[in-house]
Amino acid sequence: MEDQDHNPYRFPTPSEPTRAYEPPAEPPAKHSVAPAPYESGPSAAYDGRLLFDGHTHTPRCQHARGEGSDYAQAALKAGLRGFAITCHNPMTGGYGARMRMAPDELDAYVDDMKATRALYAGRVDVLLGLEADYVPGHENTVACQINAHDFDVVIGSVHPQIPEYRARYFVGDTFAYQQTYFEHLADSAESGLFDVLAHGDLIKQLMPRSWSLSRILPHICHALDRIADTGVAMELNTSGWRKRLRECMPGPRILYEMSQRRIPITLGADAHQPERVGENFDQALALLDAAGYRHVSFFRDRERFQVPMAAARASLDQLVAV
Repeated sequence: MEDQDHNPYRFPTPSEPTRAYEPPAEPPAKHSVAPAPYESGPSAAYDGRLLFDGHTHTPRCQHARGEGSDYAQAALKAGLRGFAITCHNPMTGGYGARMRMAPDELDAYVDDMKATRALYAGRVDVLLGLEADYVPGHENTVACQINAHDFDVVIGSVHPQIPEYRARYFVGDTFAYQQTYFEHLADSAESGLFDVLAHGDLIKQLMPRSWSLSRILPHICHALDRIADTGVAMELNTSGWRKRLRECMPGPRILYEMSQRRIPITLGADAHQPERVGENFDQALALLDAAGYRHVSFFRDRERFQVPMAAARASLDQLVAV
């Protein structure tokens, strides 16, 4: 049964107890450098556009359409400064083969995206990214792929819908499967491989009838504690508003818990069609503001930059005004 008291737009009321988070005394070495502020000067060359869509796909992953240039044009139309192309990484042993590029395509993928970057230089910032699956035992494969190329951003994902993952970890107990998912999400942050974690509660879309936020929340908060200690960012994935639960990923209560732990946040539409680039970013920014976030981040050369929330919202308001 679904949690009858679950309201996707509800934050804790003052009377509700929320466990205080104590940030670590020493930040992790990889993320110890403070993020750079947004570049106010160069933004003039982009007509005041500041935001990036940090999560898009092309046909290389076998379940998207539109080439890099189509996504660049869509980013312009959406009022974005740029976007990251983040196709699914190759995996050995045929793992999830129907949703990712083949191992011998990675070099060509990088070359294609660099060509798109060069074509749109000065108009749209095209960031070269990779969405890499976190699967225990496959860390070395991912590390070799990341080290072989100069990516701007590497997204870590746990995909519980992949048959090979489900066959290995689902034993018939949906709640245990949900716990495993969040444990692996925290493991992925601690692996040191990734800059951002994607769609942080994707599991709810896979099994919505057994999803009870109130029941799983303590396990989520434990995972968030671990993620916060690494300094790794998480994304607000707007594609959730088009899925079964009609809720962004992570949902509002989890975003609140993330904000309390000062986990950096990025924006990603998880666009598999060009017209989805930047989708519902205005709604996402309003939700992040309500959750307590004051900045939104993006990555370039695997370095985190941040844009003040007020400036981010103003940049999209400017598009509406036009």
